[in-house]
Parts: sequence; C-alpha cells; structure tokens
Amino acid sequence: MRAHTILTSAFLLLSLSSLSSPVLSAPSERRSTLWPGDSIAVEDASGDLLVSPMGNFSCGFYKVATNAYTFAIWFTHSADATVAWTANRDAPVNGRGSRAAFRKDGSLALQDFDGRVVWRTNTSGTQADRAQLLDAGNLVVSDAAGNTLWQSFHWPTDTLLPDQPITRYKRLVSASAKGLPYSGYYNLYFDSNNILNLIYDGPEISSNYWPDPFKQWWENNRTAFNSSRYGSLDTHGRFTASDHTQFNASDMEAGGGVMRRLTLDYDGNLRLYSLDGGGRWRVTWVALPRQCDVHGVCGRYGVCAYLPELACSCPDGFVAADAGDWSKGCRREFDVRCGEPVYFAEMRSFDFWGVRLQLYPGRHMGTGECYPKISLWNGLAPNILKQNIFLKVPARVKSLNLNPAALDFHGHACTVHEQNASVSASYFHARRNKINFAYFYSFLAAAFVVESIFIVVGYVFVFRADPAAAGRRVLLRDEEGYALLCSHFRRFTYDELSDVTGKFTDKLGRGASGTVYKGVLEDGRSVAVKRLDDLTQADEVFRSEMSVIGRINHMNLVRMWGFCSEHSHRILVSEFVENGSLDKALFGGAGAGGSELGWRSRCKVAVGVAKGLAYLHHECLEWIVHCDVKPENILLDAELDPKITDFGLVKLLSRRDACGRLVLSRAAQGGTSRGYVAPEWAMGLPITGKADVFSFGVVLLELIRGERVCDWVVVGGGEEEKGVRMDFQRLVGWLREKMMERDDERSSWMEGEFVDPRLRGDFSHLQAAVMMELAVACVDEDPNRRPSMNAVLQKLLSLEDAAPVRGYA
Repeated sequence: MRAHTILTSAFLLLSLSSLSSPVLSAPSERRSTLWPGDSIAVEDASGDLLVSPMGNFSCGFYKVATNAYTFAIWFTHSADATVAWTANRDAPVNGRGSRAAFRKDGSLALQDFDGRVVWRTNTSGTQADRAQLLDAGNLVVSDAAGNTLWQSFHWPTDTLLPDQPITRYKRLVSASAKGLPYSGYYNLYFDSNNILNLIYDGPEISSNYWPDPFKQWWENNRTAFNSSRYGSLDTHGRFTASDHTQFNASDMEAGGGVMRRLTLDYDGNLRLYSLDGGGRWRVTWVALPRQCDVHGVCGRYGVCAYLPELACSCPDGFVAADAGDWSKGCRREFDVRCGEPVYFAEMRSFDFWGVRLQLYPGRHMGTGECYPKISLWNGLAPNILKQNIFLKVPARVKSLNLNPAALDFHGHACTVHEQNASVSASYFHARRNKINFAYFYSFLAAAFVVESIFIVVGYVFVFRADPAAAGRRVLLRDEEGYALLCSHFRRFTYDELSDVTGKFTDKLGRGASGTVYKGVLEDGRSVAVKRLDDLTQADEVFRSEMSVIGRINHMNLVRMWGFCSEHSHRILVSEFVENGSLDKALFGGAGAGGSELGWRSRCKVAVGVAKGLAYLHHECLEWIVHCDVKPENILLDAELDPKITDFGLVKLLSRRDACGRLVLSRAAQGGTSRGYVAPEWAMGLPITGKADVFSFGVVLLELIRGERVCDWVVVGGGEEEKGVRMDFQRLVGWLREKMMERDDERSSWMEGEFVDPRLRGDFSHLQAAVMMELAVACVDEDPNRRPSMNAVLQKLLSLEDAAPVRGYA
C-alpha cells in the first residue's frame, strides 16, 4: 500500500500542468449574449462560451483543479488564458451538472451540480432581458432599452481592465497562489483617509506597505482632501485616482490598441501588464521594484533578501515553520518561560519593519529612539546602518549568531514561486537545487508502467466483478478535487462585513440569538450576516466550534461561508435564502401566504427537513443536535426547497454541566418557541437527538394543519365545544383516538376538520394520514419511544409516490 501511494503521487505530478486553465478550442457557435432561458453548461467548457464581439474576451467555465470550475472572463488571445474576472472565486463548482443560466426572473445565476445556487446577480424581479459580454471585457445585464442593471466591472476580483473603476466600496484582492482562485491576503483599497493603499491583511496582522508607510500622505505626493475615492486605468495605460495617485505604462506611445490589465498579483505586488503579439504579458509598471518591500512575504520572524532572486531565511534560533510555504514564516526553537531570566540579543544594521507599539526616545542613557514591537514581521536589512534590532532570549540559550551576514538562505524558496493545484491539494515547489532529470524521467516512466499494471489488475479483479464500481470510482476521483476546493470557509473582518451590509442597515429579522442582515460579498454572492448577542466565548473556542460548522455541507442545510471573531464581535456569514422562513409561508404575514404553499410543496418541505436533521444526527463528521427546530429556522429557496438554519448555534450559546447535560443559556431558551420544546428540557433529562425528533413532529403537524399547534381549537365533545384550546398532550391523545376510527370516518374528518382548509381538498389522504401517525409518534412524551430521524426519513420517502385523491399543487 505504501509503494502504491508513492507511485500514485508520482503519477499525479504528470497532470499538474493541466489543472489551472480552461481547455480552449474554437466555439462551435460564437455568441456574446444570453437571452432569458439560455444557459452555459460546464460539460462543454471548451465550446459553450460567450465571446465578445471583437473576440478579445471569452466568458464561461474555467478549470481550476480536478473537476472544479469557476465562472470567469479571460483574455482570449493570451497564451495562458489569463483570467480578468471570476464570479465564484471562493466557491468553485463541480465539473458535472453545473451551469450558468440567465433566468426568466432577470438574474444570471451559477448553479452547482446539485442545483444549489452559489452565485447570482442582484437583478431578479427586474426588466432584465439579456446578459452580454462587451468588447471591454465587461459582462453586463441590461434591459430592452439598453440600461445596465448589473456589470462585472462593479465587482472586481484581482484585476482592473481599462475604464473599470476602483471605488470606496470595492477593492482588489489578490489570489492566494498562482493557479488557485481563492482570495489571498493582499488588498488594494481606499482607506478612511481617502488614500489608495496596498495592505497585507493576514490572519495575524495587517500592515500597509504602499505608498511608503513611513511617510505622511503629502510626502508621498498624495492628497487626503478628495473624498470621492475613485481611480481607473485608461486604454493608453495611464492610471489616475482621486488621491493624486498617477502612473503610466512604459509603452504608452503604443496608444490604445494594446490589451492592458492592472493586477494585484498573488505575491502582493501591483503590476501593469501589456499583451504582445505572441500572447505573452510584459510588465510595463510595478508598484514595488523591490519585492522584499511587500509585507508578509516571508511570514513571522522571516527575513527577506535577494541572492540574486528573492529568498527567505530565519535568524539563528529559529526554523522555518513550513519550508514549502514561507508565508507561514519561522518559529522559535526555544520557549520563553514566564519569570525566567532573559537577555536581549542584538542584530546589528537590521530591522523588522512596522508593527511598532510605541516610541521611547533616549532610552538607557542613549540618544537614539526605541520602538518596542508587537510582533516581528518583514525582516530586512535597512539602509540606515545605525538601526539595530534586539530579540528577547532566555538566559539559558547561549551563543546565538544574529549577524545578518550569517543568515543561511540556501534552499529556501519564497511563496512567490508558482503553485499548482492538484487533486491532493498539495503544491509542487521549485527548488534551487539541481535535479538529475534523466533519473527523474526514468523513475516516472517506471512508475507509469507499474501504475498501469495496478489499473489492469484492478479492472480484472474488481471492476469486472462489479460493473457499477467503475463508474463509482471515476466519480469519486473527479469529486475529490472538487470537494477540496468547495470546502472553502473563511474568516471575515468586522470592517469587511460592515461594508458588505451597508453598515448593518438591511435588516432581515431578529431572533433571540441575534439580528440578521443582508449583505453582498465582493464576488456578488448575497449572504445573511448574523450578529450574535451575549456571546462571551474566547476567540479560540469560537473558532474551534466554527471550524466544525464550516465543514458541514448538505443541500437541506444553509451553507456557512464564514465568520467574524474580532474583539467582542461574534458574527456568522451564511448563504442568503430567497423566500424567507417557513413560518411566513405557512402561517401568513410577509412573503408567500399559506394558500400558496400547496400539498406537494409541504411534503417536499417535510422530506427536506428530515434529510437535513438525519444528516446532522447520523452522517455529519461531528454529531450535532439542533435543539431549536421550528418554522422560523427553516428557510425556503427559490424552488421552495427547505434549508435548515442555526444548526450548531445552540452549542455556541451554551455550556455543559458536570453531568454532561447540555444546559442552554437564556438566549438559547428564548430562541426556541415554547410549543416546539421536548418535555425532557423541563424535566432536566439528558438531551439527545430525540429532542429534535419531537420538534420535527410538531412542525409536521403544523404543515398538515396550516397553523401553529399552540393556536389550535379542537371542536368535539364537552370542554372543546366551547372553543377552548387543548393542552398539547391531550391534543395528541385526541389525535390517537381519531387514528383508530374507520378509514372512511377518518378521511372525512381529515378533509373537513384537520387538514388545512386553504388546500380545498387538494391533498393525498394516504399521505396525510401516515404523516399524522408519524407526527404523533415523534411527539411521544417518552424519548425512547420516538423514532430516529433516519426512520422518520425512510417513512416519508416511502410516501413520495403515493397517489393523491385529487390533483394537488
């Protein structure tokens, strides 16, 4: 097995060069416009494209890894099909079944293989009648009169095209590595002083590095008095901005006939490129001629130098945290213990730039200035020879050689070298050492022969025995690369979420755990942003819990895109679901009324919710009890498919006592409507998945009846004739009695009194009867007598083909 793994890894190296570009060929039918109902399928990524009228730009599915694609715009005539814009850079879609469609509601939407919308324009409900790729490289959605309703120029990724603006609301964000689409750590943006900046916004620190951060804005020939915050590149290669930022392409004399792009590259440098006649890009301007001036290149404690190419090293007493990824910097080989003696080791003529805590002039009887550091980043030999850095070292660590001349850069390649995505998500890094390619290719040839033998033997002894196995294995292989990229889950800053929500102004609703706002990310995705109230968990605990929630992915669970944990802010970012919550659709109020939720839709909701809960209980990586299942936490998408929200949230808002019982905080208790709480909550019994089964049973009864259980008035004998609401358990007992009646009597009662009268009899009597029996079983007082969610799901699935008495909506 070990030998086979090694040979498989070698075999994968042969395919690295084909992973990060589209397979381009001349499209069978050149078109630049999508009309309502038109779509582009991922299966024909090489031919099913939009091409601008003059042919300079193409738009379609762009392959970024094995079976993973983005919807992108690229330069048709560049040798490497350079991408200018990406719709879903942080959420690639599957190479099978995905499509980009211009819907009849006016929106351009990107659907994954399972029908889930991962990206869409905000033009639904408008008079949009076309989506067109223009000669400028701008993808626009417009109405019949030619009015632009949406355009990709307003949603840049890492590149500005001529006449495309950068504004106060939009920024360029670098890619995480060459060949990977994900958002990286470098940003070009207008700061609060109206100055256009380059910033390294990493997971540990943020620091500006262009223009010169050690100068005032007027010393950098900028102005802070123009608050319009606007900049753009023209077709001749001239860039101008409202803060007086100006630069020109070195080939301006070539005029406006040259294809140009301004790109914030994955290495953090801003470059202006021109396309030559051979399809190759030439750099015609660069923000930072010295790459070591880009912050974060060599990570924490790392030192940057040119030998003559860019390289990284670590001071004596430190080692590379990951020699294959220098952005992770260095780590100490010794620990600093609290209270032990220390001394300060001197590195002469050297500094770690930035991240200063405070200025102390004239320390220790000297005439110089002292700058304590919060942390050590951006190590570089400065031009000021009298500038030294002092590192705190335990007294037990002796003989550190901190002479900058003694730094060993041999063999250390920096992260600015190309990285290609592979199926295993590992990277092949260039090394300074020479390779004997004769041996290398001989090894690969031998590996290929041995691998072929494995495949043939496997086919004879496995695939021939099980014909379906071949298809399953091909699918698994293709899905592996896709799944790795689709598991993307990121941490947002508070300022970033404030921007995408318009400073938290578009309020969607409020629950006991917090307030939800609508926002739009830079890639155009609509999101729901939930600010959690009264959450005091430490940052590391919160991030640990979120890492579990972020790995959950199911079509009937709301997809989590990320979170914010900054100071006292705890915020969740999830997909935005169009039709709101089930309570509004079922019980009336804002949104669709219950009369519009037909029987077929109600059955679909019941099955979908059961699938989501069964996944959480039985299939999820970590067993999760929702603890707050109710119509308010069931959202409906554009096709009225249900998506459960707030799963895992109760764990963030709770603690565990010594007995191992889950004890909800006041926020969580207030978040669950009283009618959906299982009896074991009040009795102080251990909480298991059967609590969710109880809540699901209540929801199931409400789907049948069309009103909340707590509002039911049961007409019958005695006390109920007066219209008095029944106690819940008495109601359940009364339903059990009705279930014992003859089929004809029960059917008449269900249609006349029990099933939602707004359906006007358009429902399946068999389905309604079985769903009622199932609901009654779910709300049994004894948790041990309730079915599991898997059993509930199987019962509901068995009813999907049941024939209705009359046609139902």
